[in-house]
Amino acid sequence: MVIRKNYPTLPAPAGPYSVSVRHNGTLYLSGMTAFDTPAQGKDIAKQAEAIFEQVKRVTQAEGITMRDLIKVTIFVTSMDEVGALREVLSKHYDGAYPASSLVRVAGLFSPEVNIEIEAVFAIPG
Repeated sequence: MVIRKNYPTLPAPAGPYSVSVRHNGTLYLSGMTAFDTPAQGKDIAKQAEAIFEQVKRVTQAEGITMRDLIKVTIFVTSMDEVGALREVLSKHYDGAYPASSLVRVAGLFSPEVNIEIEAVFAIPG
């Protein structure tokens, strides 16, 4: 069974997609950004913090934790702040490091968005 969800504690999707899709013990999160948060237009570290706050709202709603994170794909518009980004990631991963890809892109959907994070979680049980 496939379960597609949006969450009332997150900004509504800006297009025809679901925030998450759950299938066969795996939860896939669409790319999340700091758009429509106080971190919009700020540096990558602040935007990453805002994104992880959204991700944590999803994990709470789904009854999982960040320790269930198995893969992230991170898109950034600049590699200049990667050191600060890695500090944020390390804090939120809490030693349970997922598989990860970091991709520099020419731009995201808004010039005030410098980072987008997709995540995949294992659903225990």
